[in-house]
Amino acid sequence: MGSTIGGPSLKGVRLRKMFGDGASQRAALREVSIDLFPGQLALLMGPSGSGKSTLLAILSGLLRPDGGQVLTRPEGATSYLDVWSLPDRAREDFRRRHTGFIFQGYNLFPALTASQQIEIVLKWGNNLASRDAKRQAHEMLDRLGLLNQRHKKPAAMSGGEKQRVAIGRALAKNPMFLFADEPTSALDWENGQSVIRLLRDAAHGRGATILVVSHDQRMLPYVDVNYHLDDGRLEEQEVPLVATGSAGGV
Repeated sequence: MGSTIGGPSLKGVRLRKMFGDGASQRAALREVSIDLFPGQLALLMGPSGSGKSTLLAILSGLLRPDGGQVLTRPEGATSYLDVWSLPDRAREDFRRRHTGFIFQGYNLFPALTASQQIEIVLKWGNNLASRDAKRQAHEMLDRLGLLNQRHKKPAAMSGGEKQRVAIGRALAKNPMFLFADEPTSALDWENGQSVIRLLRDAAHGRGATILVVSHDQRMLPYVDVNYHLDDGRLEEQEVPLVATGSAGGV
């Protein structure tokens, strides 16, 4: 596991979120607190409807909680800031500069090729020149086994190809915080392991803070910490001892 010296880089503090009205109202999150660290690959598991994606969206600045705080300390900052106290424009800028997202529904642009999906993020998020953005996009696609598919648009891609492009897009700009919703769900295990290698490298090698929501039990040996969310309540669970080693060559 990467270093966690200096305390958490992201803290959820007594987060609450309700959905519905009146008698149909239900609690998605009940006073949930979580600390995430730089250099850490964290896994969030739990049954469907338990609030996992809700927690991910709140921590990443996409969904406002009904109560509690999301405190973050970007690299170089000396104090925490509350993501949800920021004006909308400032919060959007924070996400653009510091975060990456892997959505379960891919969220690819229909008119762009696999290469262009990644290039646009590098040009917009990292201010790279077009030539450098294309070179880095091709390098990422090569790592994902998709270089020969770089000219494909989403309509011509399989579900697994779209998933890997979405993952490459999120990783390409080397985000400080990475949030992934079921990143291996559309992949066979060989490609799933390739994705986990990239996620572990981003955390352990570059010091990113990564939170993965997944039902995939095969991920357990490769993560640093495992959280379980059920009925809006969070608890930390043990992970296999092999997690801090070189499990399966990952």
